Amino acid sequence: MTIREFKSEIWLPLPPDQLFSFFADAANLEIITPPWLNFKILTPAPIEMREGTLIDYKLLIHGLPVKWRTRIRSWQPPHFFVDEQLRGPYRQWIHQHMFDASDGGTLVRDLVEYAVPFDSLVHRWFVRPDIEKIFRYRSDQLRKRFSAGNL
Repeated sequence: MTIREFKSEIWLPLPPDQLFSFFADAANLEIITPPWLNFKILTPAPIEMREGTLIDYKLLIHGLPVKWRTRIRSWQPPHFFVDEQLRGPYRQWIHQHMFDASDGGTLVRDLVEYAVPFDSLVHRWFVRPDIEKIFRYRSDQLRKRFSAGNL
């Protein structure tokens, strides 16, 4: 199994605790996920975010319906949390979210370690471009929402 990495970072003009509170509300995932994924949270709200929390979603990947379940593997507000796919399209998906105070705001960093079935056939042409496009959308939405320093 080939483990791939994807990294992303964006600086936002709010302190880590305020940005972390946005990410601590699972409903906000729908705001920062591209509409073409038709992403919906299936777990009833409100979702108490903490280590061990399970969240179920459904989405479309290239028009195919997919159910996804994640578990919050680590929860260290306001600096860090990790979600891990338990069921979904990847062989492995571990997403680290880091919030570091920087230059009067926060450097929001993501590190995703992932593996896909049939890596040599699908990674280069489908999976990696999709991940890059999804995180570009996410960064754009975060920038629009927080660039003025407001929640």
